[in-house]
Order: sequence, then C-alpha cells, then structure tokens
Amino acid sequence: MEPATNIIDSRLKQLDKLEQLASKYLFTNIQEAQKYLAELKLLLEEVDNRDFMMKYHLHTAIVENQLYNYDLSVIHFIEAIDLLNERGGAIQLAEAYIDYSGTLINLGNVDEAYKRLEDARKFLQVFPDERLEAYTLCRRGYLHLRNSNPPKALQSFYEAENLLKGGTWELTIKDQYFFTLVKSGIGRIHAINHEPVKSIQAYLDVVKICEEQGMRSRLSWHYLNVGNSYMAAGDDENAIKYFKLGIKVIDDVNQEARALAYANLGSCLLRKGLFQEGLDLLERAYPLFKAEGNSNLATLEWSRGRAYEGLNKRKKALRYYFKALEFAQKAGGQNLVAGILKDIATYYAREEDFKNAYEYQKRYDKAIEKAMQELKDYELRELEIKYRAEMKQSREEMYKLQATGLQLKALRAQMNPHFVFNALNSVQNFITSNDPSLAAKYLAQFAHLMRQSLENSDQEIISLEKEIEFLRNYLDINVNLRFVNKLTYNIHVDEEIEEDISGVPTMIIQPYVENAIEHGIRPKKKGHINIEFKLKDDDVILCIVEDNGVGREKTARMQEANGYLDTHKSLGTKITRERLEILNTKNGTDKDIVKITDLYDPITREAIGTRVEILIPILEFTVK
Repeated sequence: MEPATNIIDSRLKQLDKLEQLASKYLFTNIQEAQKYLAELKLLLEEVDNRDFMMKYHLHTAIVENQLYNYDLSVIHFIEAIDLLNERGGAIQLAEAYIDYSGTLINLGNVDEAYKRLEDARKFLQVFPDERLEAYTLCRRGYLHLRNSNPPKALQSFYEAENLLKGGTWELTIKDQYFFTLVKSGIGRIHAINHEPVKSIQAYLDVVKICEEQGMRSRLSWHYLNVGNSYMAAGDDENAIKYFKLGIKVIDDVNQEARALAYANLGSCLLRKGLFQEGLDLLERAYPLFKAEGNSNLATLEWSRGRAYEGLNKRKKALRYYFKALEFAQKAGGQNLVAGILKDIATYYAREEDFKNAYEYQKRYDKAIEKAMQELKDYELRELEIKYRAEMKQSREEMYKLQATGLQLKALRAQMNPHFVFNALNSVQNFITSNDPSLAAKYLAQFAHLMRQSLENSDQEIISLEKEIEFLRNYLDINVNLRFVNKLTYNIHVDEEIEEDISGVPTMIIQPYVENAIEHGIRPKKKGHINIEFKLKDDDVILCIVEDNGVGREKTARMQEANGYLDTHKSLGTKITRERLEILNTKNGTDKDIVKITDLYDPITREAIGTRVEILIPILEFTVK
C-alpha cells in the first residue's frame, strides 16, 4: 500500500513541476513551454488528475494563441473552462474568460468576445480583483478598436495602464505581457490619428518591456511598429535601425513581420537613392510574402519596379509595374491601383509614348474617383459599426431604466393587503389568548419580512440566496399565522447553482407563491407548495412553483359566483412578467418567460393543482 502511495505522490510532484515550468515560459519561450506541456500531457495519460488537466488546457490555449493557431486555442479554452466550472474558483474562471476573449478578438469574433468578458465581469463584480480588471479593460480597448471607436479604446487602455502601474501587488510576467498589449493599443491609436511621435513613444515602451522581460514571440512585430512610426515621421535613419532589428528576430513562427521589415527597409533605401541595396532587400521579402499569400505583394512589386527604374532598367521596371497592377486589382484597393497607374502613365510620358501615357492617365483618374468612393464607403461602414455598438449600449441602459421603474411598481404590488391584515390579526389573537411570547416572536418575524421587502426594493438585483431567505420568511409567516396546520412547503435548489453569487431580479418569485396560496391552497383544508430552482443554462435559472390546490378553473368559478375579481393578483403577476420580459430581452432570450400548467388527476381528470415555470435571468451583482 505504501509503495503505491509513494508512486502517486511522486507523480503528483512531477506534474506540479512540469506545470510550473510550462507556466514560467508561456510568455518568454514558446518552444520551452511546448516541450514541458508535451511532457505534462504524456504524464496525464498515466495519472488522471483533473486539476492538472485543466492547467494543461489553459496553458496550451495561451501557447496556441501566440502561435496563431486560434481555432486550436479555442478548443483548449473550452476544455479548460468546462473543467473550471466543475472544480475551479471564481477568479480562475474570470481570468480564463479574459484570456479566451483575446483569442476570439484575434479571430474577429467580436460578439462572442464581448460575451466572455461579460462572463468574467460577473465574477469580478462579486470578487473584485484589480489585476483582472486591468486585463478586462485591455481587452475592451481592442474591442472598441474593432468597433471603430478609438477614443473609447484609448480611454480603456489608459485605465488599464493606471491599474497596472498603481497596483499593490508585485507584477508578474503575465502583467508585463498585458502592459505590452496596452501600450501597443495606445501606439496603434496614435498611428491611426497620424501622431507618429506619440506612437513612437508607446511602441518604444513595448520594446523596452519585451527586451527586459525576454518576451520574444511578438518582438519582430514590435520592432516593425517602431520602424513604421519613425518612417511616418520622416526619420529614415531610426526606421532603418528598427527594421534591421525586426529582421534579426527569428522567434516568431509567422514570417509576415520579417517580410514587412525587409520590404520597408528596402523602401527606406530606395528613398535614399540606394536602388540596388533596396532591390536586394525587396528580393528577400518576396518569397516570405508569397509563402504567406500576402496582399502586400502588390506594394512589393511596385517598389521593385521603382528600383529597376532607378537603376535605369526601364523595360524591367515596366514589367514589375504591370505585375504590381495585377496584384493590386486582385486585392481590390483602388488607392493602390491609382498610384501604380500614375507611375505607368509617367513611365510612358518619359518614353514619349503619349498615346499610352494619356490612356493610363485616364485610367488613373477613374481609379482616383473609385478610391474616393471607397474611402466614403469605408467611413460609412466605420460609422455604422460605431453606431451599432453605441445603440447596443443605449438599449442596455434603457432596459435598466425600464426595469427600475417596474421594480418600484412591484414593491407597491408585492404584499397583498389581505396578507398584511391577516398576519397582524393573527398576532393580535396570540396577544388576547395570553400567549405574548409567540406574539412577540411572530411580530418580530413579520417586522423582519417587511424590512427585507423595503431593503430589497432599493436593489435591482440580489443574490438567489437572499431571495430564497425572503421566500422562507414569507412562507413561514403564512404557515404559522394564517394557515396553521393547513400549509406545508418545500424549497429545493440544485447543487449546480451557487446561491451566494448568482444574482437574480428582486421580488420576482413571491407574487407567484402568493397566487398559489391565495387561489390554490386557501379554499382547501390542507395544501402543499413545492418550489424548485434548476440551472437551465449558464445565463438562466428555471424556477418551478407547484401547488396541490383547487386549480385555476375552480378558482375562476368561485370568483365569478361571488362576484369577486382579484385585481391585486392580475397587477402583481402582470408587473412581474413585464420585468422578466425586459430582462430576458436584454439578455437575448425570446422563449416563454412564464409558463402555467393546470395539473389533473390522470384517472378522474379532477384538478389537482397548478404548476408555474419561470425563466429567471442570472444577473451580475455587487456584494455589499
């Protein structure tokens, strides 16, 4: 027995060591991380340990994202999150969702990325964490960029930067990695805004962090960004320096950054009149671009044409201009097409071939018109994307206002006056029957229920745990004061539901429980109410309120015979249903919000009760 235990302990220690080594190299040495993850996977085939399996999937997802294998990264994130839902903590889940959103952004899946960040935010509302809040703001910055909103993106990036800078914790290598993402985002926005001096500074900050921390998997891109910004500022000397540094980095499996560095370095040399040296660099970029199927081939061939023209190899230059034109037309960018046509027209004019010069000048003029239309269309698309994003946010704010208004109405309609009167009357009976201790007990319980009702009315969302506590108090008063020896109840919550961190709308279930009591149980000698909470999916709880009362048909006949219409019932459930419809619409749910089923004896077909199914959205809330 002891040797077997020792073997298990040894394997667990080995798993822990491999996981720590893989974690150490995730952001600094992808090849080393891959090596240790491969060893970890092999050992996990022998030792079934779901905690280490979860970490294996998380680390592998991050590695595959850095290797541009985004679809594979998604698979590993889904596996990891499934395991975390079984055995992980809220903070671990939040971090996994944030990391997952990064891969989704890289895939261009903006809507899904937003959803995963919302998942993370729900946990962070309950368990605040400044480090993860900074990560979330960083991801949101890139989503704002995707939605063509640079000002909002810049705000998110600066907020993330301030959190990381002002944190009380010691910065980890992952924190430094997010610093590079934040600074890259800031640099990108300044580049978009044609502010090369500001973009240079931001990109230089990124390079400094990467060099100091040994983060090399994206270093070629960072050098390229610095070089491009210097080039935009007209500082070719510094641009050349950073393009050369980008060429030397070989850690990135994607060769596009090196190809662009070769091409842009060649362009810098052409601007300096070094045509042969520039051409040599362009020749080196060509196979890298071709292997990647890159659309930059048009620009590359155009530059080669200019280089040959500078070397006075004019016929060869024209051949490359036409190759560039072919690639540009396939790519579809009219601005690039216009530029190449202009050079071809100029070439023919120099050759005194005025017929072709005139023909290509006309084609250039048409291409310029198309380019202007393209620009207008692009700007319209950008505005449309921004408009849709802002409309979505406005709708969410509107839903919140509507829900708040109905919540106030719900407070007024929540407590049936008959319930309040009967409860207080029962307390009075205990006093007159010389049982003051019971009177004091139930009066205190009634006061507590009233206080809960008022406190909950100040909040739009409370935990399911508090909502159930309120229901228990409400039902206990009915059991002990109004329906002594006539009413029993049971409340069951599925183990899958975390009552303390699952937020639900306040005052949402009580009206249906009240209906069960007043119209199902009250006409009978004895009755029972069963309340059950089930997890329908990650965003919705199914609440079932079932009674064994007289049924809706008999209740309606009794009311009709007595000339009685329960306006309180119709108002309370109507308001509750409206609130649920607003909240579920906000969350994208268009299913039946409330479903009422009459229950019948299968043999006699007599009514034996009513079953109400309520779809309750799980909402984020802050613990106070």
